[in-house]
Amino acid sequence: MFQFVEEIIKQGIPDATVMVEDMTGTRDHLAITVVSDAFKGKLLIEQHQMLMDLLKEELKSRIHAVKLQTYTKEKYQSINKG
Repeated sequence: MFQFVEEIIKQGIPDATVMVEDMTGTRDHLAITVVSDAFKGKLLIEQHQMLMDLLKEELKSRIHAVKLQTYTKEKYQSINKG
């Protein structure tokens, strides 16, 4: 359903695992989780800015709001054990 979001992110961050959820049922308020080692050594705000830069054109039209979660692969695995 939100494959266009995944494609945009993967074009800019090729190793990304992307999960997109519709938060309101309107298909324009999205919760986006991205797991990538491209985030290593970057502050959270830098990680989010990377995504906002990739999505800036969609934010002008198709996407009204986003909730971002970003993780390195190691961090994502550590919080999703068990």
